[in-house]
Amino acid sequence: MRCITIRQPWATLIAIGAKRLETRSWKTNYRGELGIHAGKQVDRKACETEPIRSLLAAHGYTSAEYLPMGAIVAVCRLNDCLPVMLNDGQTAWLGEGERRLEAAGQEYRFGDFAPGRYAWELTELCRLAEPIPALGKQGLWNC
Repeated sequence: MRCITIRQPWATLIAIGAKRLETRSWKTNYRGELGIHAGKQVDRKACETEPIRSLLAAHGYTSAEYLPMGAIVAVCRLNDCLPVMLNDGQTAWLGEGERRLEAAGQEYRFGDFAPGRYAWELTELCRLAEPIPALGKQGLWNC
């Protein structure tokens, strides 16, 4: 299985189903099963902002210290990798040709949808009951 390392709280937001688009500066042709690895870095300021704070608390994470780190926290399917085509500051339009998506609201606030970046569409999410310790790496890696 391929994995990707993501900083906290973003990895947990994916694991709890609150974030379905992961934005990256690079695209991938890979499609299929993808492990979500929570890196060892935590954006503590993001953890204290709404709606992130409330979403985490609703799942038992009342403090950044309780977030899993250095572990695979979920498995999903990388369904597509769409270029960010346009961004008006509240909504981003993704993809070209027949396949297009919009990122708005909470999903928009949870990513960097600058034109030229890529949105990885994550589907079939399965949060792991127990995180699996693993050393993360940059890019896609085998786990």
